[in-house]
Amino acid sequence: MAAPLHVPVLLREVLQLLRPERGGVVVDATLGLGGHAEALLEASSGLRLVGIDRDPEALALAGERLSRFADRLVLVEGRHEDLALHLERLGLPTVDGVLADLGVSSMQLDRPERGFSFMRDGPLDMRMARKGTTAEELLATLPGEELARIFREYGEEPRAGAVARAIVDVRKTDPVRTTGELRRLVARAVGGRREPGRDPATRVFQALRIATNRELVDLERFLDDAIARLSLGSRLAVLSYHSLEDRIVKETFREETTGCTCPPSFPVCVCSRRRVLALVTRKPVRPSEEEVRANPRARSARLRAIERIAEAR
Repeated sequence: MAAPLHVPVLLREVLQLLRPERGGVVVDATLGLGGHAEALLEASSGLRLVGIDRDPEALALAGERLSRFADRLVLVEGRHEDLALHLERLGLPTVDGVLADLGVSSMQLDRPERGFSFMRDGPLDMRMARKGTTAEELLATLPGEELARIFREYGEEPRAGAVARAIVDVRKTDPVRTTGELRRLVARAVGGRREPGRDPATRVFQALRIATNRELVDLERFLDDAIARLSLGSRLAVLSYHSLEDRIVKETFREETTGCTCPPSFPVCVCSRRRVLALVTRKPVRPSEEEVRANPRARSARLRAIERIAEAR
């Protein structure tokens, strides 16, 4: 089973931020096909890596790709949101770096049977872990009000209500079963609205994927757990691909790097809040025009990083 072509996003910048030459144990919490992990392991013979992914097929392909590093690699099938549990089972109270790439892997997008993309017709699956409720089942069972909420909150779809009503109306006689059917239904529901360079179904597909995999539900928990387990001087780097994810990462990092919150008029600190983390990226790192030309899927990527600068009390 050969791994499909995979181009890791912002690879050079990820390496610069995570500094693999320092060695230690680094966690790639969303291993995917192993592109970032391979570069990290190649950069330092003193680095060991824990690779986590919920998709067993991706994990197997990454294992093949990284087989030459078998003595420095541990693969874990599971969700990155369960990071604390995974590290506890491995006996790792702290680690020396964490990476999370929150995007959908190329393999998932390029295989019609996975149902992530509307570019080719396939079943409406969208499950990263290949278990649990499918996107088709959500469309067939959720009330119209809940569908509208998902499209509005997770996809920022201006015509969320119209799309939800269209789905509810259609499913009275026949469920929406394929990506092609959903794409055509959305196009009809949104009417003449068009955005340059964006298919009308993009926002709805994003929202449905997020809901199917509960991608935003436990993101804050993952960030909190990853930060809590950073050793002194180590960093957490997160790649996000839409404003909802990036907003959560940005606000979490801002809150975690805030020190004393006492009013300036106070002669001494009474809040006892000590700054133990620092922003490494004041603004998100974005891909260059050259990278976007070579890998169009990188165009929406935002990379942020945080570093532990003192031990927590």
